[in-house]
Amino acid sequence: MKVTEIYKSIQGEGFLTGTECVFVRASGCNLRCRFCDTPYASWEPEGQDLSVPEIVAEVDAMRADHVVITGGEPMLFAEMIPLCTDLHRQRIHITIETAGTLYLPVACDLMSISPKLSNSTPEKAPDPKWHLRHERSRHVPDVLEKLIGEFHYQFKFVIDSAADVDEVELYLTQFPAIDRSRVMLMPEGTTTEDLQVTGRWLANYCQQHSLSFCPRRHIEWFGLARGT
Repeated sequence: MKVTEIYKSIQGEGFLTGTECVFVRASGCNLRCRFCDTPYASWEPEGQDLSVPEIVAEVDAMRADHVVITGGEPMLFAEMIPLCTDLHRQRIHITIETAGTLYLPVACDLMSISPKLSNSTPEKAPDPKWHLRHERSRHVPDVLEKLIGEFHYQFKFVIDSAADVDEVELYLTQFPAIDRSRVMLMPEGTTTEDLQVTGRWLANYCQQHSLSFCPRRHIEWFGLARGT
């Protein structure tokens, strides 16, 4: 499994915000989001191939009760099945961060699903191939239905404009099985200033429409930095 980094930090997004976790970042992705803030795991994947025992050993050395397996897109890798099984045997809480386009029968305590809206599609220039591929691949209803049917989950949608919120509401009507109390709207941005601009109106919208607002606390705490 190609891994770009393993590190201990504080979860900055979602229901486990503030929890100390070891993060395992898989390198490689089937999508190419316009706003991706980890291009070293997607657009230009870096890292080294590690065996499952090597990954587990690094996690063990960091001594944490929670592991977040992120990317890139970790569900690309078949090694996720034995990796999650081994971590689960040690009673480690496992969060998997995924775009919800791929399925694996993994052991997982929290499936953190971040569906990609139309705002994620990259421009046609300079890479028209990825524009088309991303747009075709970013939404896979059958996979989403399996994930919400089999796992404890949370949804995080990246929001930049009011049009994105309208798209989320339409999305939720298409999947009535999704528990609205588990849906979060998160402002797009990689600086505290950008997050605050969108966050002000987005937090109000969430409060008025029975959704959760999801700040990106790690940006506030550490800035946009690897290993955080």
